[in-house]
Amino acid sequence: MPNPAPPSRPVQVAASRARGPGMAEERRGSWFGFGFCGFGQAPGSGRGRQVLSPEPLQTPGSGADVRRVSASWSYTALVTRGGQVRLSGAARGAAGGCRDAWASEALLVVLRAGPGRGAGPELQAWAPASAMRGEPLWARALGPEAEAEGAARGEPPAGALPLLPLLPGARAYVSPRPPFCRALAPELRARRLELGAEHALLLDEAGQVFSWGQGRHGQLGHGSLEAEPEPRLLEALQGLPVAEVAAGGWHSVCVSETGDIYIWGWNESGQLALPSRSLAEDTKTIPREASGLNEDGSEVRRTAKGEDGAPAPFIAIQPFPALLDLPLGADVVKASCGSRHTAVVTDQTNQKVIGGENSSYHNEFF
Repeated sequence: MPNPAPPSRPVQVAASRARGPGMAEERRGSWFGFGFCGFGQAPGSGRGRQVLSPEPLQTPGSGADVRRVSASWSYTALVTRGGQVRLSGAARGAAGGCRDAWASEALLVVLRAGPGRGAGPELQAWAPASAMRGEPLWARALGPEAEAEGAARGEPPAGALPLLPLLPGARAYVSPRPPFCRALAPELRARRLELGAEHALLLDEAGQVFSWGQGRHGQLGHGSLEAEPEPRLLEALQGLPVAEVAAGGWHSVCVSETGDIYIWGWNESGQLALPSRSLAEDTKTIPREASGLNEDGSEVRRTAKGEDGAPAPFIAIQPFPALLDLPLGADVVKASCGSRHTAVVTDQTNQKVIGGENSSYHNEFF
């Protein structure tokens, strides 16, 4: 059973993945956050380790008009509309000329404007503790053709919308582990890519979902616990146009164009909004358990005693996408995952957090 390693935006929901902060954008430049902030990272001030409900984001520096947040476990990267990246928490520092940033405990990846007129953007990876001073660990010029290709496909200009870890042109993506830049097959016309602790999700231009990586917790959604070395179409969702995908540590979420939410993978902390052992243990001691499988392949375990004396079922692993019904028939607009929790924004302008632990771990895909 993996341990969550180091690590949430409405309208934008960003979940950091390991007891990191959740972030919420109310309107342009107005951000709120909550969660673990023991390193003084946004939204914390260093006076406490937890922010239990959304509070205005405390940004480093003054007059920052923040348009994007990327949260890791021990630090937070904020991208301003003026093109600055500012760090708070265990990593501190600032740099200009930036279009996007992607924070993980291993690397801080920054997409910067090219060095000269007409030059394409440059991808840089920094050690978080470097404060973006000196030379990056590695850098790669993407070339103007990457942006030209994206524009030809109707993509917004780089930096206009959340981009990383997907690179301009959608032909490659960033990984926090070598090789740091990984190519995608040309037939995968990616619209969005999300990385979990050990798996990846890709949403293509046709609204189809592909997954690959480790599958031992059912996070790939193919009905088994086997690994997939290459992107594989999620057949259970074929014919369903998907608008959003999100990858947790070991679970996955997608939102259809009609606002339905499907969820699958590991349910150890109730992150799938299905009955879980950890939630049962909050109220009673479980002396022993039995296990079995549902008809849909989900792993069901039964505690020795429920409230009525009968075995109480809980779902440990859901290897196929399961349709989740939200209260009051709300439609989902956005979704984001931490390692062991899920956050969604509904059309009723409410943010709902699903799952037990306020923990997360962004960008740690194998």
